[in-house]
Amino acid sequence: MTSITIREFYKEIFKETCSDLEHFLAENLNKDIGHFNVFNIKDMYKSSAGKPDMPYNRRTYYKVSLINGENLVEYAGKTVKIDTYGLLFATPKIPYRYTPNTATDQSGHFCVFTKDFAPISKIGLDIDLLPVFSNQSDFVFQISGEQYKAVEQIFDKIHLEMASSYQYKYELLRNYLMELIHYGQKLKPIAPQNNVKTATTRIASLFIELLERQFPIENIAQVLQLKTPKQYADALNVHVNHLNKVLKETIGKTTGDIIGSRINQEAKILLQQTNWNVSEIAYSLGFEEVAHFSNFFKKNNSVSPLVYRT
Repeated sequence: MTSITIREFYKEIFKETCSDLEHFLAENLNKDIGHFNVFNIKDMYKSSAGKPDMPYNRRTYYKVSLINGENLVEYAGKTVKIDTYGLLFATPKIPYRYTPNTATDQSGHFCVFTKDFAPISKIGLDIDLLPVFSNQSDFVFQISGEQYKAVEQIFDKIHLEMASSYQYKYELLRNYLMELIHYGQKLKPIAPQNNVKTATTRIASLFIELLERQFPIENIAQVLQLKTPKQYADALNVHVNHLNKVLKETIGKTTGDIIGSRINQEAKILLQQTNWNVSEIAYSLGFEEVAHFSNFFKKNNSVSPLVYRT
């Protein structure tokens, strides 16, 4: 079994038909934002050299696929048949083989991304702690036609944004990617297992999911509901000291540090992407006083919110 890199993925899919491949990858992979791209499956089949071959291999990138067509997915000794509509979340932790039953009548969308692009990775958290990307997860879901349309709407927004020249489009794309992840995690709850290690990992993943549910902040009337370590611990029904211990063991950061890092990330997005004044941003992020927000922001970024915006 070999490990397929993102560069090899493009060569697998497009072979010699993509003459600008090397230029695209050299330009895209050198950015510190990580790599992200989205594809229309029907268009990909038209442009690729024949039926794409997805052998049983470990891939070094992540993939979210919305599938319309008959396909087989083989992983961990299991074979899953997608009859019509499916949603797949692939992680480097689980080698798999993906086989379309026919090269015709295949449609849908998929996006690929590297770990350093992942939304929570940008604030120092591990995307593999999310239940849908856990190596304990069955990562292929059979969905209904109605669910297919709901997920396709998210992919439509991703395609539209990828084609835009918006300065901060990759921040917005991370939000859309997180929306896909949360949709998948609602489809099938991860069953708990009775051992200490799994319980610890589960608490950490539930904390991350709870944290990410607070974002993005989309209007000035939206205010963070959970702001302190104790509020998160109460929501998870654990003692605040235990939550802090779990996060230190699994992530290497305290509860307060993780919350503060995510709030700081959202503050920078709002300062860059909205015309809200600083007091409106401070209020939405749970700060009762603008001065408290300004001090928080300057401590984390070495500049004031207004200087950062300009």
